[in-house]
Amino acid sequence: MARDLTVLEEIIGQVSEDLYNKWASVLPEDQKTEESLSKLSKNAYEVTVLIIQNFMKRFNDAAEELKDN
Repeated sequence: MARDLTVLEEIIGQVSEDLYNKWASVLPEDQKTEESLSKLSKNAYEVTVLIIQNFMKRFNDAAEELKDN
């Protein structure tokens, strides 16, 4: 039985898919191999996680700063 995804996991999945599609669309056809597309997919996921974590940290830091004032 598959578990339900959290909202954050769904967002990460959707954004990483959008990023993958953007990158894959500009990759020359002769470079679109199973291996290169797999690497693009992995990189898109990792970049998405990094960006969202960075955003959340900065957002939380700013909220704490506002709360302290």
